[in-house]
Amino acid sequence: MAGPRVEVDGSIMEGGGQILRVSTALSCLLGLPLRVQKIRAGRSTPGLSSGGWKSMIKVLTRPQHLSGLEMIRDLCDGRLEGAEIGSTEITFTPEKIKGGIHTADTKTAGSVCLLMQVSMPCVLFAASPSELHLRGGTNAEMAPQIDYTVMVFKPIVEKFGFRFNCDIKTRGYYPKGGGEVIVRMSPVKQLNPINLIDRGCVTKIYGRAFVAGVLPFKVAKDMAAAAVRCIRKEIRDLYVNIQPVQEPKDQAFGNGNGIIIIAETSTGCLFAGSSLGKRGVNADKVGIEAAEMLLANLRHGGTVDEYLQDQLIVFMALANGVSRIKTGPVTLHTQTAIHFAEQIAKAKFIVKKSEDEEDASKDTYIIECQGIGMTNPNLEYLPLK
Repeated sequence: MAGPRVEVDGSIMEGGGQILRVSTALSCLLGLPLRVQKIRAGRSTPGLSSGGWKSMIKVLTRPQHLSGLEMIRDLCDGRLEGAEIGSTEITFTPEKIKGGIHTADTKTAGSVCLLMQVSMPCVLFAASPSELHLRGGTNAEMAPQIDYTVMVFKPIVEKFGFRFNCDIKTRGYYPKGGGEVIVRMSPVKQLNPINLIDRGCVTKIYGRAFVAGVLPFKVAKDMAAAAVRCIRKEIRDLYVNIQPVQEPKDQAFGNGNGIIIIAETSTGCLFAGSSLGKRGVNADKVGIEAAEMLLANLRHGGTVDEYLQDQLIVFMALANGVSRIKTGPVTLHTQTAIHFAEQIAKAKFIVKKSEDEEDASKDTYIIECQGIGMTNPNLEYLPLK
């Protein structure tokens, strides 16, 4: 099934793990052999080593790129060469994507959400339903928290015309990881395009502030209260419902604390702000950081927040038709995903400043994509749902 080999420069643009995630997922989906060179050449530790920008996180993320690559290899019985810690070049030859149970374990607090990001588009085009057992950090630095994946990513990405179930078995935190999430999904024939242009007005703000392990419940209450106070300064007419939560002992591994706050609009758009506690940082500061992130995401006039934009690009590229999303400033992660979706999948993207009157004074953009209309070769004879 192999087509011509795709050559990818792993040092350009974002120059990190995202290039590996996007290029190997598209290689797997399209049956194109892939070579990625100069992996993370722009980062402080080149090669398949670290996935964070901060020295304290270097050790933790070393294996997460590796486990993502190995998972894609196993999803399609492909061949992967050069995939070891410190490698600056990999080659990957995909075969047919199969359903069934697949397991990936970062063995650290490497993010399960990043494992999900790389594998989800692939299993949508598998031959049968899939169950992904993902182990690592559920609420980890430098990656979406699992709560973001469930509360924001899931309802929006399902607009492409599929459903998935995400069962959080155990939560895991830096530095030990130890979390486990099970994702179940059925394959689709094709993905529908999405049109997220109308923002509407904010109708609800809610969230959860959590503590796990030995941390006192007061920390959760303090994070929530500080976040509410911060939001109240800017949004006075809405009830802000942030629940403090003590994670049950049998459902959390290690110690951690953090907060996620969601704003929902009248048209079903979702925005988030989140933050994780660190040693020596007081609870109020964690709550305020999340609140300020949410408020910043509400100011730009887009329909998706800065963390969702890049996660939708691969799905837009595969969909059958024209997708449009309205965003704030286009992030480097999004520009990187667009670059490789165009190079590998041959999707066509146009990014332009929004011309709507209400966006005139804001940094608001429309990302439009003519998707390639990827069809699941394994579901040739099934009627479209």
